[in-house]
Amino acid sequence: MKRLALIAFTVGLTLSSCSSDDAQLPIENTVEVPQNYTFERGNATTVNYEGQTTRLQMSAEILSSFTDFENATAESLSNMFSNENAPFSSAALNESSKSVKSKVAASTLYFSTNTVESTEIKADFEAFIEEQMTVVKTNKDLLAEPGVAGQIAAGTGERYVNGKGLELNQAFAKGLIGGLVLDQIINNYLTQAVLDEGDNRINNADEIVEDGANFTTMEHKWDEAYGYLYGDPSIPSANPNSVLGQSQDKLLFDYLGEVDADPDFAGIAASTFDAFKKGRAAIVADNYEIRDEQVAIIRENLSKIIAVRAVNYMQGGKTELAEEKYGSAFHELSEGFGFIYSLRFTNNPATNMPYINKAQVDEFKAQLLAGNGFWDVTPETLDSISEEIASAFGFTVAQAAE
Repeated sequence: MKRLALIAFTVGLTLSSCSSDDAQLPIENTVEVPQNYTFERGNATTVNYEGQTTRLQMSAEILSSFTDFENATAESLSNMFSNENAPFSSAALNESSKSVKSKVAASTLYFSTNTVESTEIKADFEAFIEEQMTVVKTNKDLLAEPGVAGQIAAGTGERYVNGKGLELNQAFAKGLIGGLVLDQIINNYLTQAVLDEGDNRINNADEIVEDGANFTTMEHKWDEAYGYLYGDPSIPSANPNSVLGQSQDKLLFDYLGEVDADPDFAGIAASTFDAFKKGRAAIVADNYEIRDEQVAIIRENLSKIIAVRAVNYMQGGKTELAEEKYGSAFHELSEGFGFIYSLRFTNNPATNMPYINKAQVDEFKAQLLAGNGFWDVTPETLDSISEEIASAFGFTVAQAAE
């Protein structure tokens, strides 16, 4: 076993140093990083994130149903969110014990002792569903106007908005990127509280695997974080970045590719993937200092994705408003609203807290939706919000707006 071998190696070095004038060399747990995210024990994979893939598939079906006004109802979408009453087209999803809702705002770090806010956030997502399938659906054939939900022209098509001009499907989708995916990755599975819980370090060193599995608990927790980012079935398990911008994922991985394509942030996808690989390899080598260094990189990179897209959409919406392209503007601002909602779930590795706190996020949302919302919002408000976000994350508005 690894731990006993390490102890024996330590004793050997100690005895050797007693018979020599040379100083004892420190022991290093060598971290061997594979080219792809491939880890094995006994010629069998130790990587498993089936639960994360399931929730990503559930999320995809919820999002595709959000504007299916012919078939979807508030009840059917809510059932999908909670996985109740066999709501999905797939029997495998219906039979799963998992749900999207149970993991929204459910991280150990931010919400284990903050159940009031967790409940409020889950209620926000339910409210997006309810308003979409009652107010917006009812008015889907009417032209939207200030204070009145309906459809609004956007290019050659139309968008469906509430009385504030907000596309509730975009608020739900982009809010889910933070409330589900980001929160579970950086505030739950990659926390020391989860990775090192109980005897996880001892069991990992001794290669004690979970019952009926080929992975240690620590290995599995890391893989579950990995799965929330890379677990969509359209993403190759070994080398996910080979399909950047081409996968069917509509949550965080999709926007990792969007930001990586911006020259100002090029390399962020490779940096994130490398950190996931190196951190997992460090777990195999029992090198927890290197593991935790990779956690910091992942937290910073993935949090930045949220901020860059929030600013990008605020600025895009401002441009479209200036040209009186209201449908396109409201679409951009709706996506930006969802990413601003997701700022609550970011994690600054220097403080282990969000880059922008809940009160600031609530103020941004209030500013965007004041009065008649996007119908009334000013360029000055959009610029002010953009500047605050960019400053908190250490980039410029111009960099994110490109």
